[in-house]
Amino acid sequence: MSAPSERVTIKDVAAAAGVSKGAVSLAFNHKPGVSEATRERIFAAARQLGWAPNSSARSLSRQSVDTVGLAICRPARLLGLEPFYMEFISGIESVLAERDCSLLLRLVDSVEEEIGLQERWWRERQIGGSLLVDFHQDDPRIEPLRKLGLPAVAVGHPSLTGGFPSIWTDDAAAVAEAVRYLAALGHRHIAHVGGPRGLGHSAIRTTAFEQTMRDLGLESGPHAETSFSGDDGARATRSLLLARERPTAILYDNDIMAVAGLGVAAEMGISVPDDLSLLAWDDSQLCRLTHPTLSAMSHDVHSFGAQVTRVLFEVLDGREVVSRPVATPSLVPRASTASPRG
Repeated sequence: MSAPSERVTIKDVAAAAGVSKGAVSLAFNHKPGVSEATRERIFAAARQLGWAPNSSARSLSRQSVDTVGLAICRPARLLGLEPFYMEFISGIESVLAERDCSLLLRLVDSVEEEIGLQERWWRERQIGGSLLVDFHQDDPRIEPLRKLGLPAVAVGHPSLTGGFPSIWTDDAAAVAEAVRYLAALGHRHIAHVGGPRGLGHSAIRTTAFEQTMRDLGLESGPHAETSFSGDDGARATRSLLLARERPTAILYDNDIMAVAGLGVAAEMGISVPDDLSLLAWDDSQLCRLTHPTLSAMSHDVHSFGAQVTRVLFEVLDGREVVSRPVATPSLVPRASTASPRG
């Protein structure tokens, strides 16, 4: 790193990378004319020297950060209804406010779009680091973002996150607790309404659901994959309740779907909890405002967002970060769960 008294110029970056000043300009303006290998060499030299083409960027070093990036692959309308992400983002913002930093939030339609977005953010020095969420099995973001050298913290189990520092909740233990609770009430036909199996935490929850049912000597109940939306939750619930062997309990992977499921049960004249018990993931105001109130798996999502953000700043400060679980959602029993009749 150059001494603070020196003013690093584009000429210094070009010399360090062994290219012309024009090549540096092409690389940072994302113009054709330089190979990917040369582009990466230029970015590495610029980071080493602490040079940025934009005067509003404080530094390319990891010791200074104005903005943290967060890309979420969700429809805007669904995100606005989902209490989890609203609480998670509020936790992020609480830490950023302490450091006078900002959150750059973008909704994307696909993982591929996010890869391009993260690359652009980093190369244009719009962010100092990113929070990565919603990991898929064999997630395609891992290799290109590691190659980019993007400082990041992954929100997900280490089996999914490819070596990025990881913070996660113990979803498998929480699912096991939920299933054991329902079984202890006497339920033997338990269904699960989850997210897409390709989504890492959905797969972990589904596997834990199936394993716990086997451990209890119960037949693995029906499982429905959804998009986490209320419409999908309602559709899955209706299908389950129209089946010949109707479940006596349903575990949902978010609160929106559980609330929608409660509405479907009322529509079909099925009493909750007398005829059907419902249990939601991620306790929220929605669960406490329904009638009957919804039992739920609960943890402090605001604090979770804050913890994840603090770990990112540890990464940016060059400290060694140990991946770790920070919470296990715990059961909050309410009126929507009871022993089955008959």
